[in-house]
Amino acid sequence: MAIDVLLGLQWGDEGKGKIVDYLSPNYDIIARFQGGPNAGHTLVLNGKKHVLHTVPSGIFRKGIINLIGNGVVVDPTILVGELAQLEEAGVDYQERLLLARKAHLILPSHRMLDAASEASKGKQKIGSTLRGIGPTYMDKAGRNGLRIGDIEADDFRLKYRALKLKHLELARLYPHVDFDLEGEERAWFEAIDKLANLQRVDCAYYLSEQIAAGKKVLAEGAQGSMLDIDFGTYPFVTSSNTTTSGVCTGLGIPPTSIGEVIGISKAYCTRVGGGPFPTELEGEIGEEVRRAGGEFGATTGRPRRCGWIDLPQLRYSIILNGVTQVTLTKIDVLDTFDQIGVCTGYMIDGKETKNLPFDIDCTDIEPIYQYFEGWKTDLSKLTSFDQLPAAAKTLVAFIEDTLGVPFTLISTGPEREALLVKEKKVGVAV
Repeated sequence: MAIDVLLGLQWGDEGKGKIVDYLSPNYDIIARFQGGPNAGHTLVLNGKKHVLHTVPSGIFRKGIINLIGNGVVVDPTILVGELAQLEEAGVDYQERLLLARKAHLILPSHRMLDAASEASKGKQKIGSTLRGIGPTYMDKAGRNGLRIGDIEADDFRLKYRALKLKHLELARLYPHVDFDLEGEERAWFEAIDKLANLQRVDCAYYLSEQIAAGKKVLAEGAQGSMLDIDFGTYPFVTSSNTTTSGVCTGLGIPPTSIGEVIGISKAYCTRVGGGPFPTELEGEIGEEVRRAGGEFGATTGRPRRCGWIDLPQLRYSIILNGVTQVTLTKIDVLDTFDQIGVCTGYMIDGKETKNLPFDIDCTDIEPIYQYFEGWKTDLSKLTSFDQLPAAAKTLVAFIEDTLGVPFTLISTGPEREALLVKEKKVGVAV
């Protein structure tokens, strides 16, 4: 039995949480494979908004197992806060939420280092969420990290103290930042005690056994492909592999286990924080997209930069991930526009190209646009793809044909039900 993958094709915030929630009934296990609480997956259920940072987005569906994989970095304080919100919402997660022993822990001193490092960069800030993600992955790569499984060790607190002391030494390299380390530590250890009630598993063995038993698994990614540490717009990236390759290392599965790869893209484009963004709209149109789309970070609350959809960028992400189908989200945000732009290529040094340059951060890129007539119609109440206005169908068809990958779902609003099935794909029930 193959593991299907769902991930973002842009710079994150594509609406992955809603699509995972929608597809969850077709799977037995939803497994988050990378990232940490810098992610914010938003679901709107019965008119109420829920934001998940660490817990997989299948948690609201009864009977489905949700696994936090070893590629995820976990802040116990934030995770316990999420669990409290689930309890308040009446979600019974105790028997359905699993935590990989090899997932790394975010310490309070990781967050302190993150804040100090970002403050020292001045205008060169990368737009960190200040959740300690980068420093935690640095310790992971440097073979200094603490993992969920270490909680079970008799000398856990000694290991914690050794790592904290290392962080305090590093902090001397940076300007002072206000951070209540002692207070954060108290809350952190209280959260550690509460996590003792969660089931812990050896991820690779667990998934291997489940797949052998015929269980269906959906791997859920966080952030987006353009934030991948290797293939994103470096150095303005996250600290993990957000692409399909990260599924293997983040869950302990072989490449041969990958089945469908479901890529999620907005009908336009957004980015949070610094970094290159070729199709960014800095004027009134960009503000209109931000207002219509409610484009403010689910984790940070920061306003997102907005622009037209970028097909060279999407084509790059599709190549990286081996995408077999695409879900297009937030097309309803464009309901009021007279015309809608689509970037079909770039002009770089007087030459047209459809490829992203290596040094995209330092390259002067002029997007080439093709404009489409808007539909000036409310799409949020539609119940089938056939009901879409002709102008909307034309736009979807152009993007689909240009990318060469079938579109299966079109999202027309934040609610679970606001989805139009365009095409049923063999292997995935949509």
